[in-house]
Amino acid sequence: MIRVLLAEDVRILREALAGLLRLEDDIEVVAEIGTGDEIVAAGLDARPDVAVVDIELPGRDGLSAAAELHERLPDCRTLVLTGVGRPGTLRRALAAHVAGFMVKDAKPAELVAAIRTVAMGGRVVDPQLAFAALSVPSSPLTEREAEVLWLTAQGAEPPEIAAQVGLSYGTVRNYLASAVTKLNARNRVDAIRIAGEAGWI
Repeated sequence: MIRVLLAEDVRILREALAGLLRLEDDIEVVAEIGTGDEIVAAGLDARPDVAVVDIELPGRDGLSAAAELHERLPDCRTLVLTGVGRPGTLRRALAAHVAGFMVKDAKPAELVAAIRTVAMGGRVVDPQLAFAALSVPSSPLTEREAEVLWLTAQGAEPPEIAAQVGLSYGTVRNYLASAVTKLNARNRVDAIRIAGEAGWI
């Protein structure tokens, strides 16, 4: 029996998915949650074989939660569902040790087959997303520029970032300016968009 944790914030979708999976003889839904903040605790409590996680959860996003779940419960494999398949997001998912990555408009039978594949130790990646990810160039940002830009994307201001990463305020501003220039962005917001869509932050 494949034990499944479902993480989807839209209740009607979560319950519909749970109902669909309960029709399968070899799948048992052991937890249903609606926020990313609940994933690790629910996983440790229910001990699922597979976590089916929406990428855009309230609180902690699906990929961050999946990465921590992998650290805390390495036997649980994660299958991420996304409404918008961006190549950069696929790269982030693979970095988070996600075993499967599918768009939400997949057929129900494809989702069930993906859960079985992931549970058996295989990987499932939407072929179009995989091809698109291969076409994205590597990041022009240094590790520090990417870190500072990512913290900015989380809402931190340069003085907060400086204190958090042990740099001076001026150095943080320089990293941000360098990131904007390297990405040919109009400003920081545009740089965050470009880097986020490409999966560089």
